[in-house]
Amino acid sequence: MNLINYLLLIILPVFYAAGIVTNPKIKAAPMNVNEFPVYKVERLKKKLKINADWNKAQWKKIEPIRITNYMGKVSAFQPEVQSKMMYNDTHVYVIFQVKDRLVRSIVTEYNGNVSSDSCVEFFFSPDEKFPLKYFNLEVNAGGTPLMFYIEKPMTELKKLTKDELKEIHIAHSLPETVDPEIAGPVTWTIEYSIPLSLLSKYSNLTRPAKGVNWKANFYKTGSRTSNPNYITWAVVDFPRPNFHLPQFFGTIQFQ
Repeated sequence: MNLINYLLLIILPVFYAAGIVTNPKIKAAPMNVNEFPVYKVERLKKKLKINADWNKAQWKKIEPIRITNYMGKVSAFQPEVQSKMMYNDTHVYVIFQVKDRLVRSIVTEYNGNVSSDSCVEFFFSPDEKFPLKYFNLEVNAGGTPLMFYIEKPMTELKKLTKDELKEIHIAHSLPETVDPEIAGPVTWTIEYSIPLSLLSKYSNLTRPAKGVNWKANFYKTGSRTSNPNYITWAVVDFPRPNFHLPQFFGTIQFQ
């Protein structure tokens, strides 16, 4: 989402947390860690071609994450959304598959408002010591990315440059632009590799290795399609759609 929308989404949660504004409808984050989901990330043993092929050999034995929890109103059509993740010494790898309808993707500008399109998102905290500092990588169905590193809401937001975003190898199964909207059934895929060297420019990176844990959440959205939806992996206990609440992230455990 763009910076203005992002700020609007995070202002109230920050005020609530600080006690400046109160709202009895907002529940605290669950205190029992067992209530948060855990995903085991396997190590990639062979070279992986980034080509948006959900069925290629390297992904076949990897267990999927199922993104099923709605924020706000449940959409009329409910997409079936899955993701998988792997890692090696130099990259983390993510793939999404969406069985969808009413798909639209018109934003082609890097760091544009891609979340208004049919879009998949990976938010993650790669520093074990500071789990509330996180990256948000959002990629629409046409493969256009947005990515920030967020240290403190409203005051410390670092936008990755276009050249840096080009270091993320992104493949997409649909064309760069999907307009008019695809009304009927369509399955689309986004796959990408994120260089650890890129993350280390912004974060005190805890490098993936056996026994390392990151905090993360996986999302699907499409706020300005004719089927608006806001879907999460880890439940975000908030009364309206807002993905920027890292206190609700689940855990990814590197194997």
